[in-house]
Amino acid sequence: MKIAIIILTDPLRGSQEALTRMLNALAMANECQRAGDTTEIVFAGTGTRWPAELSKLTYPANGIYESVRTLIKGASRSCAMRTQAVEGQEEAGVELLGDNMKFPVRRAL
Repeated sequence: MKIAIIILTDPLRGSQEALTRMLNALAMANECQRAGDTTEIVFAGTGTRWPAELSKLTYPANGIYESVRTLIKGASRSCAMRTQAVEGQEEAGVELLGDNMKFPVRRAL
């Protein structure tokens, strides 16, 4: 089976819900990997902020993150740009995907 997991939650919200959703996504990826499914993880939206946190050795979810690290396809480049997460992606070694600059997002004044 082919599985795509897209992580959208925002670690900066500091909520248990955001953390739980991310942990559920990584746990599902781990289960799919063990079952032999073709699995890919993508970070999008404010979820592009997660790799910077998860890659820290002191972060509580670092272990499960590292267990599925090979399944990470990348993170949305345009989302990472909008959420100021590009540097965190690069430091975590997560590839930025797409150049969706054809439809730039304009910030409100």
